[in-house]
Amino acid sequence: MIVLFGLAGSGKSLQGQTLADKYGWRWMSIGQLLRDLNDPEITAIQNRGELVPDELVVNLMHGEMMKEVELGRNAILDGYPRDQWQADWIVKHGDDKYIDGAIILDVGREELWRRLEARGRADDTREAIEIRWAIVEQNIYSMIEILQGAGVKMAHVNGEGAVEEITQRIENVLRDWNIINVQESQNE
Repeated sequence: MIVLFGLAGSGKSLQGQTLADKYGWRWMSIGQLLRDLNDPEITAIQNRGELVPDELVVNLMHGEMMKEVELGRNAILDGYPRDQWQADWIVKHGDDKYIDGAIILDVGREELWRRLEARGRADDTREAIEIRWAIVEQNIYSMIEILQGAGVKMAHVNGEGAVEEITQRIENVLRDWNIINVQESQNE
């Protein structure tokens, strides 16, 4: 499984869905899984830009990850882990052994705002986005350190430019990590 890290608007979901579709993997967005629960309390938390309780998130994602492991299928983890507590939980409970690597999508603030304005989701208010960005920025280095300490590979990828160019950059990393091969990526 591959983790995609990045601030809101970095293209995690777009790239995650693109790669999942191309390679027959599952795209697992914690944000989408939580929205799909249609729980008014969770929706209110998300609309305020706050994080849903960690215990709910790790239990939901662990269950979904184990479904993919049982099916022998790869997955893209989008927005998970989101904080140090979740990264610690992953390592403590052995879920790190299912993670092949993590990719951090680097995108400048101006481009992030442009993308978010174009996306126009209900929970994309300026205040909510600033809160979500702050949470990720406060936690990203500790999450990376925790996962790297458990042996998970990490790579930074420039997340600006044409969608296809960004996908190609991610695929280059996945090839380097032997997660996809050259022939597989050229067949599409």
